[in-house]
Amino acid sequence: MTFNFKEESIESIHADFEIILIQDKKIEKYTQSQELFKLSNYKGEGVCIDMQNKILYCELKSLDYEDIRLAFANAYKALKKLEIQSVKTRSVVGKCVVNSFNAIIQGFTFGAYEFNKYKKEPSLSKLQNIIISKDEINEKSYSLEEACIGVNYGQVFSNACDFAKNIVNEIPQIYTPAKMAEDALDLGQNDYKITCKIYESDFLEQEKMQAFLAVNRASAHPPKLIHLSYKPKNAKMRVVFVGKGLTYDSGGLSLKPADYMLTMKSDKSGGAAAMAIIKGASELDLDIEVHSIIGATENMIGGNAYKPDDVLISREGVSIEVRNTDAEGRLVLADCLSLAQDLKPDLLIDLATLTGACVVGLGEYTSAIMGNNEDLQNEFYKVSKKSGDLATILHFNPHLKELIKSNIADVSNTSTSRYGGAITAGLFLNSFIREEYKDKWLHLDIAGPAYLEKAWGYHSFGATGAGVRMCLAYLLYLSRNKK
Repeated sequence: MTFNFKEESIESIHADFEIILIQDKKIEKYTQSQELFKLSNYKGEGVCIDMQNKILYCELKSLDYEDIRLAFANAYKALKKLEIQSVKTRSVVGKCVVNSFNAIIQGFTFGAYEFNKYKKEPSLSKLQNIIISKDEINEKSYSLEEACIGVNYGQVFSNACDFAKNIVNEIPQIYTPAKMAEDALDLGQNDYKITCKIYESDFLEQEKMQAFLAVNRASAHPPKLIHLSYKPKNAKMRVVFVGKGLTYDSGGLSLKPADYMLTMKSDKSGGAAAMAIIKGASELDLDIEVHSIIGATENMIGGNAYKPDDVLISREGVSIEVRNTDAEGRLVLADCLSLAQDLKPDLLIDLATLTGACVVGLGEYTSAIMGNNEDLQNEFYKVSKKSGDLATILHFNPHLKELIKSNIADVSNTSTSRYGGAITAGLFLNSFIREEYKDKWLHLDIAGPAYLEKAWGYHSFGATGAGVRMCLAYLLYLSRNKK
């Protein structure tokens, strides 16, 4: 899909179709379509297609960025099956020009996304050329430079999300740890600013990453530790992302029920996001050094599988009592977070589809932000609200820490209570964060929104790229505001 921003009036631009956004249900001024509105009983809600005049009318609920995304996503979905190649629309500007144009591009791109490579006859839209006029629907004036920056941001954010979605949606028979490593290597080969190193089992043994290795033990596919790095000159700070890359999770010997095992190809969403974030950071040419550490493995069953009652010694030297092998992601993250801290980050962020408890507590569309530093959490949350990724803060409760104590090891990998599972998982990870990094660390549990079993809003069925936009938005914020 191509986006063209033109300093021309909407009337002078040629396109196969025009999108007109309807605010406050004010349809009376569009005289050319009044008969259609009456016939269709269209009141300014949803969409209405005027085929005779080649106009799509689409509701814009407000100038909030999320409503801008939704309006253009709905518009694209309504037009994508038509035999047209181009569409034109007026600009939409909310509080911030850059964020508004970013949202416009995201709306079109999210509306266009489909993962249909395994269908015999996949539907392919011919609508690929999007033209945005300088004309603004409320006749506001704005900087053309800011508009172009917003369009660029929108393309970078959207492409990063699509990159993550394609990884998460790919099926487990194809997407093994080796395939994840291959994609990481390709990322480095296609972008000279990104370097990639892949580490094998012998490195994990050498580094005493026994928690990571235990999870992989019953898999036919060897584990891969992926390290991507983006190092611009004169970087003002170093940010390290750690992603959970479980390419499939059966639950191990604590086997998941069949219904819960379905969609577990999405357990690599954190790793996919970490890869997509560094891709976006490089394309934005940020003055921040970024690293992504991904632990790629499967959690399977077999005679060699790790077992409940085992005690594992992590890279940090912290011993872990295994009470449930389906709490495996935190074991992989424990060792990867240990390695990440050796990079001496100014900020450390992990992303993981970590707990079903987070989905129970927050619903399917919201991620959790956890950590020890409330100021950092609040700052990240404030930035995330504009990004399109929905998130909320879950504060650590010292009483819940008692629930992951072990009688035979330093910490247990599951809680003794069914309640507060998202926070106890975060507290488990906190056991592997060194004292000097505790206030520099954020844990993002993206279990709810990472994968949708039904289309929602501007998201299609399947992967959503959860975490990518809010982390890229935060990196942009740091680039602008940190000295």
